[in-house]
Amino acid sequence: MQFDVMRFPSYAYDPETGVATFDYVLDGPAPESFTETITFPVPEGRREVPQSFHRVLELLHVVAGVSYYKVGAPERIEAPTAVPVEAAALFTAVYSKGLGEYAYVNQLPYVLDMTVEVPGTSPAAGPVDNSEGRPLSAVGGGKDSIVTLEILRAAGLDPVPFSVNPNPVIVAVNAASGLPALAARRKLDPRLFELNKAGARNGHIPVTAINSLIAIATATLHGLGPVVMSNERSASDPNLVWNGHEINHQWSKGVEAEGLLRAAVTAHAGLTEPYFSLLRSLSELHIAQLFARFTAYDDVVTSCNKAFKLHDPTARWCGDCPKCRFVALAMAPSMPRDRLTHIFGRDLFADPAQVPGYLELLGIDAHKPFECVGEVEESLVALTMLGDDPQWRDAPVVAALRAAVPPAAWAEASREAVLTPGGPTFVPPAYAKALAQVL
Repeated sequence: MQFDVMRFPSYAYDPETGVATFDYVLDGPAPESFTETITFPVPEGRREVPQSFHRVLELLHVVAGVSYYKVGAPERIEAPTAVPVEAAALFTAVYSKGLGEYAYVNQLPYVLDMTVEVPGTSPAAGPVDNSEGRPLSAVGGGKDSIVTLEILRAAGLDPVPFSVNPNPVIVAVNAASGLPALAARRKLDPRLFELNKAGARNGHIPVTAINSLIAIATATLHGLGPVVMSNERSASDPNLVWNGHEINHQWSKGVEAEGLLRAAVTAHAGLTEPYFSLLRSLSELHIAQLFARFTAYDDVVTSCNKAFKLHDPTARWCGDCPKCRFVALAMAPSMPRDRLTHIFGRDLFADPAQVPGYLELLGIDAHKPFECVGEVEESLVALTMLGDDPQWRDAPVVAALRAAVPPAAWAEASREAVLTPGGPTFVPPAYAKALAQVL
């Protein structure tokens, strides 16, 4: 399918229903049009829509378009309105770096150098101080967002759980938290699925960037404070380098994307504290240690993306994907073996069939999988900790992996480096204090 340019004709919002519609066109010899629908939770007794909300929707309109761009990947993208330079930078990064894995898998190197065209540069919006409002805490059902929610609650910051298209797992996690939650619904145009079925290009998109803007818009609409994410330090670590560009499955969860999104929202919508990740300075292994303190979520937590796609709504872990393997490896050093087996519904470390998948996570047989998993060094450190623990040392998978890791790899794995907080973050002082209280 050949297209010359992608355009964004219009968007609309109905304050009575909370429904926003976003129109897209892939233009060329045989144009394709799409309309996406996002339904925001309507505030009770409040009908005045802040201007900053519409400004966030203008950013969301362009960023959400990656779902439709990938059908034909035209070499030109024309944004619909003038924006500050910070917003233009976000647009370009989302369509180039955010689609890095898509470009690699589909062998489209020009996508990595894509620039989104804007019709002009607008001045920055006046400041809108939202820093003191209640935080909107994004919940995905996994250990990371649970840790963030509990840190905010322990600090008396009164978080509001939030999710996009909550599935039964997320609903169960929210119920376990006991906190009233907000949710938005995103509905892709059915035409997209028809084209995919007919053989159109497909691939991974930076969905966290989309959901983050939906969350920021929701917080703005409800008069809340910053959106608090749970993206960890290792999300910034690329999977590989291709054509001179870093390819990162988790780019939109990384610190670069976080900084670009923050700057774009502040410049275009004026929000003084729109969005940050509370756990940015921590490794996955460190976050797993914190999660081990909260037993109330053992029967509901999941980080498995494949389980979300199974027909069984009660399924939480598939037990056979990079995410399941990595999360089990990260959690194991911090909890009894029977507790981990209960959480996953099986003992992954007793199953020799898991060994090839773990060799990928350890960087031995392939590059780091295109999944939301931690750094190779984190996996090596976790394996070292299991080797020192009598309850894990003789497990078939642990024994096989310890034998397979070359001596040079062990030498490069620093437990102190992995478990010591560090790296750039955007966490405001009050929230940094809340995090420090649990470390």
